[in-house]
Amino acid sequence: MILELADIRIKPGENAAFEKAIAQGVETVIREAKGFEGYKVNRSIESPDRYLLQIFWTTLEDHTVGFRQSEAFGRWRAIVGPFFAGPPHVEHFELVCKSA
Repeated sequence: MILELADIRIKPGENAAFEKAIAQGVETVIREAKGFEGYKVNRSIESPDRYLLQIFWTTLEDHTVGFRQSEAFGRWRAIVGPFFAGPPHVEHFELVCKSA
């Protein structure tokens, strides 16, 4: 399993609308993508306009090719993109170890 981690900063004062939009975008667009295995969204306590979106994919290519190169990516960005203060920083991680 691959973890996509997106560090997102939104425009100030848009929290409630963004949180609704990101849930809608994942549930209606990303959830349908091949290899999607789940997600989490966390808001920073110290910086309330900063969010971490974690999406779990079966393979790296499920995200980078299957989703990012599909028309679904455009639909996703149309839902959440208007809230971004700047481009999200996105990286991919593989599991090394975990608790039982």
